[in-house]
Amino acid sequence: MKTTATVPHPLPAPLVDAIAERFRILGEPMRIRLLDALRDAPATVQELERATEASQQNVSKHLGVLLRSGLVSRSKEGNFSRYAIADEGVFELCEQVCGGLRRHLDELDAVLSGGGSR
Repeated sequence: MKTTATVPHPLPAPLVDAIAERFRILGEPMRIRLLDALRDAPATVQELERATEASQQNVSKHLGVLLRSGLVSRSKEGNFSRYAIADEGVFELCEQVCGGLRRHLDELDAVLSGGGSR
């Protein structure tokens, strides 16, 4: 993973708060589903409703949170708003989390199948 800035250590309190807020935003499964649906191409609320099988109200509510956080952007196209990923770094974070989950599951599988030490 390419890093453009060095993160100070220890972390300053305002940075800790900002990091915690980002994790709170990403801690909602519907928001992860919406980001995943937007990964390949921008989409309207209606397209995202179909992709996530969620109600218009639910999709709009979560898109609002993602928009305010800067993770997605919105552009008007006639009567519709089209949402797009504004911060591609969110996918790097998801890849890191998925890699950690995979390692954890592999270790658990090894223990359960008798390959791990006690």
